[in-house]
Amino acid sequence: MKRIPIAGLLALALMSSARADGDAAAGATVFAQCSACHAVGAGAQNSVGPVLNGVVGRPAGTYPSYRYSSAMRKSGLTWDEPTLVQYLKGPEKLVPGSKMVFPGLANDADLVNLIAYLKQQKAE
Repeated sequence: MKRIPIAGLLALALMSSARADGDAAAGATVFAQCSACHAVGAGAQNSVGPVLNGVVGRPAGTYPSYRYSSAMRKSGLTWDEPTLVQYLKGPEKLVPGSKMVFPGLANDADLVNLIAYLKQQKAE
């Protein structure tokens, strides 16, 4: 049996914990990719995509005054963290026929950080 130094185990535990919670500041940087189509924050307005304030926990296809695709309105999804991860890895795979034209995020840390950032964007 191999021995792992205590410091190594502690570092691994801390990395796992940080990764599970995400880094909202790093997520803000990732969101720059999203901001071409989406807005967040006070006074945010729908654009090519809907406002993402309060998106975590919201049923898909329900933000007021945004014209969603039929596929999104009928998806039955709720934007919890696992669903957001799956969607953001490949929107067209999860919701075929969605209007979102985005190849997806491949980096798991970027996904976790982006979701941490979105969680801070409370519904108005």
